Amino acid sequence: MDIRITSFGHLHGPRPADAHIVLDLRQHFRDPHFDPRLRTLTARHRKVIRAVKRTPGIEPLLAATVAQAQAYARGPAAGQHPLHIAVGCAGGRHRAGVTAYLLARRLRRRGHQVDLHHRDLHQPVVDRAAA
Repeated sequence: MDIRITSFGHLHGPRPADAHIVLDLRQHFRDPHFDPRLRTLTARHRKVIRAVKRTPGIEPLLAATVAQAQAYARGPAAGQHPLHIAVGCAGGRHRAGVTAYLLARRLRRRGHQVDLHHRDLHQPVVDRAAA
């Protein structure tokens, strides 16, 4: 494994401390949580994947992150330490999970071994009024 990707929700705990690259999707990308039809679904559902993929800015963010990961892979310590990319949103069930999945898929297509872990995908829907 040369790249580890962790999706997570900021409302369920801190970001992974050992991450080299952190994508914080909370403020700059539309949140599927606010669509009642998507709220209880997760990044494993096609409707959520479609909604996140159609979010303005996600495609360029994925391309830029792939380029950044490949720059790390060409560095002098490449192969000695796995690169850790953390992708976070508020609850970790929608934006972070889908973005991490799409990023892993793109990196695998470029020949990288990728370990994908969804830290908070199983967590219950966060009550945003109480958070």
